[in-house]
Amino acid sequence: MALPVIAYYIIFHYMPMYGAIIAFKEFNPALGIIRSPWVGFKHFKSFFEGVYFWRLIRNTLLISIYSLVWGFPAPIILALLLNEVKNNYFKRTVQTISYLPHFISLVVVCGIIKDFTSTDGVINDIIELLGGERTNFLMKPEWFRPIYVGSGIWQEVGWGSIIYLAAITNIDPELYEAATIDGASRWKQTWHITLPGIVPTIVILLILRLGGLMSVGFEKIILLYNSATMETADVISSYVYRRGLLDFDYSFSAAVGLFNSVINLILITSANKLSRKISETSLW
Repeated sequence: MALPVIAYYIIFHYMPMYGAIIAFKEFNPALGIIRSPWVGFKHFKSFFEGVYFWRLIRNTLLISIYSLVWGFPAPIILALLLNEVKNNYFKRTVQTISYLPHFISLVVVCGIIKDFTSTDGVINDIIELLGGERTNFLMKPEWFRPIYVGSGIWQEVGWGSIIYLAAITNIDPELYEAATIDGASRWKQTWHITLPGIVPTIVILLILRLGGLMSVGFEKIILLYNSATMETADVISSYVYRRGLLDFDYSFSAAVGLFNSVINLILITSANKLSRKISETSLW
């Protein structure tokens, strides 16, 4: 049963690592990876000295940190709230509604966002009804990050709560019975039993999230950004996409991607080591 999974990772994850050496070469498709000339750290140096370096780092970190600060607690809170609902029909209905956005295509989601935030969209209709002025939010650089993070929370909060709900079901019911006998309120039971019971799960997922802190997917970025919002929207992955696939600068984009991967490796290793020292919970 494990063979298909092992084969998948070997073929699609480990074997492509060989191609990372083009980051140190002047890759020419006609010559191939082996015969392309070595240039050392030329592309890395070009990226570090480029005019967009600090903008890319800043945007990538800010979007990732905002998503972590606001997006990571959201499914935990939803799971805790759903755990307190006694009406099973209402609980299942809320779960189903919150799960659905996860299964919507990202292209469709971005289309919805554009329609809702456009000058004649629903959001501007409400603003005008309340006496405000219409504005095209996706043309305003200061609105790009809130829209990106907020839509991400809406799309993933329900799906992310599944694992926390599963962790809550593993908590010993006798703990709640003992707390009830001692006169603990539902809030105190949540704070002193439910939350500590899912802390190991929270820590593991937080470590994984920190490991991808520098990885902001380019798909949603390129579907939403434009020349007016480039200053706050352009991230490392979208820059790699433009340089690698649009400008055919494969070696340079490989160097930038490798730099990004190394930073993520350092982050996840550091987070795992720190977690092991503080809470004795870790990935390895």
